Amino acid sequence: MRYRKVILGVFLQRPNRFIAYCEIDGNVEKCHVKNTGRCRELLIPGTKVILSVPDNTNRSTPYDLIAVWKGNRLINMDSQIPNSVAEEGLKKIPLFSDLETIKREFTYGDSRIDILAEGKGNRYLVEVKGVTLEDDGVVRFPDAPTERGVKHIRELMHSMKDGYIPCLLFVIQMEGVDHLEPNRITDPAFSDTLKEACDAGVHVFAYDCRVTEDSIELKDPVEILL
Repeated sequence: MRYRKVILGVFLQRPNRFIAYCEIDGNVEKCHVKNTGRCRELLIPGTKVILSVPDNTNRSTPYDLIAVWKGNRLINMDSQIPNSVAEEGLKKIPLFSDLETIKREFTYGDSRIDILAEGKGNRYLVEVKGVTLEDDGVVRFPDAPTERGVKHIRELMHSMKDGYIPCLLFVIQMEGVDHLEPNRITDPAFSDTLKEACDAGVHVFAYDCRVTEDSIELKDPVEILL
């Protein structure tokens, strides 16, 4: 996945979930934050950030904040991008080597699952979770309680009764991490449900990403420690 045009900036402040002020070429600009999560460990005043320039120029926010430097690590924090990254890179995962078709936003039960992938008579339901929370090489999900995430995992478990192969893919929006683990302190319900899903036969994967200033793509598998 590649962004059409990006520029460099410096993060100044975030007055609400959707808006940030950044310094660009000596000017303070109002930017759209493409992640409604807390991201407190990423958006620290003075931090270097990457902003994309959208095609739609008729906006009150002429830039989108998509990535941030955390030390020497570039982290893509665009929460709208993991599904596209997964779609482009799904065949890198051995389980999906037989894929023939991929459909986004598939309705199953009371949920919209991110991807329905089909190949050689197999039907895979793939729920995608973007991961941006990192601490000393360990990445965790979620960064805030997520009832929706628990609901989706339960839908995946239920789908086995209808002949689907359920999968949960954590797209780690950075590279070079040690392992992924559920964020039990933040959301014990999600952590318990994830363990239940693994025991029930849901396929759970974590992959890091090669991240540059203007691109992101699925890279290598990452160990998951429950």
